[in-house]
Amino acid sequence: MAPRRGIPPWAAACLVVTLLCLLLGAPAQAQGPQQPAKGASAPSAASSGASASTAAGAATAPGSKPAAPDPELPGVDVLRQQLDAIPLKLSEADDGRKLLADVNAIGKAAEQLAARRTEALADIDSRLAGLGPAPAKGAPPDTRDVAEQRAGLAKQRAAIDAELKLARLISVDAEQRGTELIRQRREQFQAALTTRTDSPLGATFWRALRNAAPGDLERLGALGQELRQAARAALASGHRTAFLSSLVGALLLAVAGTWLAERLLVRLAPARLPAGRLRRSLLASVSVLAYVLLIGMAVQLAWTGLAAEEGLSERLQALSRATLRLAVFAAFIVGLGHALLSRKRSSWRLPGISDTLAQRLSPYPWWVALLAAFSGLATEVNSLVDASLAAEVSVHAATALLLAATVALALRHLRAPASGDAGAPAQAPAPGPGTDPAADGSAAPRPLWVGLLVAAAGAAVVATVLMVALGYIALAGTLTRQMLWTGVVFATTYLLFELVDDLCEALLSSKGGFGQRLHTGLGLDAKLLDQAAVLASGVLRIVLLFYMAVALMAPFGTGPDEVFRRGTTVDHRLKVGDITLAPQALLTALAVVVAGLLMIRMLKRWLSERYFPNTSLEPGMRSSIVTLLGYVGGVLVVAVALAGLGISVERIAWVASALSVGIGFGLQAIVQNFISGLILLAERPVKVGDWVVLGDTEGDVRRVNVRATEIQLGDRSTVIVPNSEFITKTVRNMTLTGAPGRVLLRLPAPLDTDAQRMRDLILQAFQDHEGVLETPEPIVQLEGIVSGTLTFLAIGYVSNPRNAGSVRSDLLFSILGALREAGLALSPPATTAVAPYVPSAAQAPLTTVSVPQPQQGATG
Repeated sequence: MAPRRGIPPWAAACLVVTLLCLLLGAPAQAQGPQQPAKGASAPSAASSGASASTAAGAATAPGSKPAAPDPELPGVDVLRQQLDAIPLKLSEADDGRKLLADVNAIGKAAEQLAARRTEALADIDSRLAGLGPAPAKGAPPDTRDVAEQRAGLAKQRAAIDAELKLARLISVDAEQRGTELIRQRREQFQAALTTRTDSPLGATFWRALRNAAPGDLERLGALGQELRQAARAALASGHRTAFLSSLVGALLLAVAGTWLAERLLVRLAPARLPAGRLRRSLLASVSVLAYVLLIGMAVQLAWTGLAAEEGLSERLQALSRATLRLAVFAAFIVGLGHALLSRKRSSWRLPGISDTLAQRLSPYPWWVALLAAFSGLATEVNSLVDASLAAEVSVHAATALLLAATVALALRHLRAPASGDAGAPAQAPAPGPGTDPAADGSAAPRPLWVGLLVAAAGAAVVATVLMVALGYIALAGTLTRQMLWTGVVFATTYLLFELVDDLCEALLSSKGGFGQRLHTGLGLDAKLLDQAAVLASGVLRIVLLFYMAVALMAPFGTGPDEVFRRGTTVDHRLKVGDITLAPQALLTALAVVVAGLLMIRMLKRWLSERYFPNTSLEPGMRSSIVTLLGYVGGVLVVAVALAGLGISVERIAWVASALSVGIGFGLQAIVQNFISGLILLAERPVKVGDWVVLGDTEGDVRRVNVRATEIQLGDRSTVIVPNSEFITKTVRNMTLTGAPGRVLLRLPAPLDTDAQRMRDLILQAFQDHEGVLETPEPIVQLEGIVSGTLTFLAIGYVSNPRNAGSVRSDLLFSILGALREAGLALSPPATTAVAPYVPSAAQAPLTTVSVPQPQQGATG
């Protein structure tokens, strides 16, 4: 029997017991005065019910259609009132995020109103142009109807123009107000992080908590009384059935619904989706969505049943929204961990981890989700009941320590795997109906970024404990929340990366079913489809990386606009001449350099390993493109980093001018080699894989750098040649145009040899060798007769010059054997006697000088 995979019964029981305790708890304490919820702010522009301005239709010409009001947009007067209602200075009780959203909504409404008024103004101008120009002074006046229409349109135009100018002014004011709110929020956030409270290790912390406990319990009892009153109203005779039905339905959705949804997905995925990686990633993504939807529906159903005819109070409505939000977030964490770990089905698991490690890590998503949900709920309840500072600090300290302990326990399994753990491959079960044969369940080596995340998480755990012990509770809580959020964001991004890659491969690649139909139906090249799949995957990954960076800043209330504005509001610290150096500017420049170099490296690796293998480019062109891209990218990264420091390219021009003298003398050779390297990479007379001859150096080009080129010789050694040698000297490139290699043999034979028989045997040896090309065909010629010796010249061609040596050796063996069988022989080197001239009468003895004849074989 397959193990149950929905929400565990103990977790569902905990949720039900918690809800019943809140609803039907013990008798409440004396009800205290209800405190207003924190974060009250001005109403947003989007929810305002104000009608649109009717100034545009104040005066219309007879017979003309008046300008219709905009019922969905508020008028300029209402927008101005809403903008003025937003406080200029944030207080601790204000919700800066909501106020900023209200300001953005007001600015957006003003821009929409200005756009519509611009269209109306253009329409009136066209109607005025249709009436013609106004009569000049002394000219006959217009008719009465034309004059009335002209006057009405002019009055209408003035009203619309005035409203347009006011709308644009409101848009500018809203943008300035939003910028000011962002600045104040950042200042409040920085001040809160650096605030130090009493340490939990001291008696003062616990004394303050004990003194504030009665008041906090009294205010908490008031909220509990409201909740019990709502429960009694829901359990009344007229609503009891609906309330109990909603609770039962919520429980079924949370427990049976998730279990049944996963069973259906596991059964439908193999039947509906083709075998491959897409089946796993799509199932994991859909299962996460199923968890979120079902748990969210369950919580919403429970609160809907609790609301009787009179509805919930304002604080209970805020509590219901917070509970729904936290439940959805917790369900997302549980679903994400469940989908990635896949504890019971290793063949469906996306990460390359073993079964043992997945089994050990499976409880931690539950603990993290419960801690995140209950800590968020406690923070929301403290805000609703206006709890004391000691209560809020204690909640943050407890949450930080519990989350740090949970992360530390999880890291213990990742850092020190036991015997048979992640270090050894897992044995995956045989593929069944619900498994994917594309996955084998074996453990893969840990990527570098995973190791960095594990090390960063360990450092964050240690820092959290130290901060709590020293009294920096707010900073510790922020660090743990960011640590939790970073883990969720990275896990989500990993899942989306896998889904994007699998979707692109299944839809565009020639290996997928749809790609094969495109290949056969439209006649598209298979390599072109593979390139499109890789490019689409790369573009979508870049988009996901951008949104991941934005999501990582979400806990700080930072949006993309605020990220780009940060560099303009830095307090300047050090000014050297016209250059201002600030700590944040230095960190920004460093981050730009590190991030830029990493992105260039990732791009080069992606091009080399993913994109270029699907193209028809030769290896030399691939290497040249990747090298040039690295140099260009490095220059751009340095330029952007200097711009972040306030040093533009124009400001370093004088430095280049000053260095030109030194370059002209001391660095002349380096610059010459550098320019030569750029010429080689651009013109590519020599590329990777070519067989070149440069002076006494002959070998294969292995790498073309910006300063020197590496050539591998026949003995496997490497010669590093400066690039200027290839530009200033004569270079023989044996494979530049793909020319075939040539095998040339000079064979001497005695004068009485049967020349025709000799030629036929040599030509037959060339024709029989499989390495000799048929076109151009081999030739055998009688080169000449020297000192009584016939010299035969034989030439054949091979496909690659590198094969000429081996083919030449084979031909010599074949020719010698054929000549021996035919009774023919080659001529040995001749000797000639030379008598030197002696002026005396005595004759000098003869000196025998051996004069070597032409070599028996040569290769050209």
